[in-house]
Amino acid sequence: MQSFMVIGIGRFGNALARELYKDGHEVLVIDQNEEYIQKIADEVTHAVVGDATDQQVLDAVGARNFDCAIVAIASDIQDSILVTLMLKEMGVGYVIAKARNSMHTKVLEKIGADKVVFPEHEMGQRLAQVIAMKNVIDYLELSDDYSIMEIVAPKSWYGKTLREIDVRAKFGITVIAVRDEKNGDLTVSLHAEFKIEEGNILIVLGANEDIEELNNI
Repeated sequence: MQSFMVIGIGRFGNALARELYKDGHEVLVIDQNEEYIQKIADEVTHAVVGDATDQQVLDAVGARNFDCAIVAIASDIQDSILVTLMLKEMGVGYVIAKARNSMHTKVLEKIGADKVVFPEHEMGQRLAQVIAMKNVIDYLELSDDYSIMEIVAPKSWYGKTLREIDVRAKFGITVIAVRDEKNGDLTVSLHAEFKIEEGNILIVLGANEDIEELNNI
């Protein structure tokens, strides 16, 4: 179990705090809006009404003792920057800050945020990837170059085994699981004689450019 402090309980902070708590972590939330705090109080470990730009508030909740602090304030860029800076100066081990735009991102990185997230931008990129590649259903970016993607099995693979297709040698990707589109059944322990059928969704791992090549099959 890890300990997280979430500062700012808008839609992003609210969803993040609830999910972390559901996963069994200790979660403390801080927001100036008493109504927001009351709504989330039963779904986190601790909920505090307070102004996180006041260092006394951060000291009072023991900010420096948390494994990670997430600054989810983005509507007020000045407050976001100030809180991030104070947390780093206090010695918080890992600080994640939400950015509102690219300039905000640059400033947060300059003052030492360990990770800056730009959810709206990242969501747009994710959607663009899915739209641009007609066979891609969903994807998880591992790095700038590698991803895990869910793709519709190419028609030319229907009725063939993984051995016959020789995916890794020909395309440089690994099929790590297959999901049946109709009933949702997931097959993880794949063997060379596993046969690809119509309605199969392939979960593949590899370089983005190699996966994109499947669009040309």
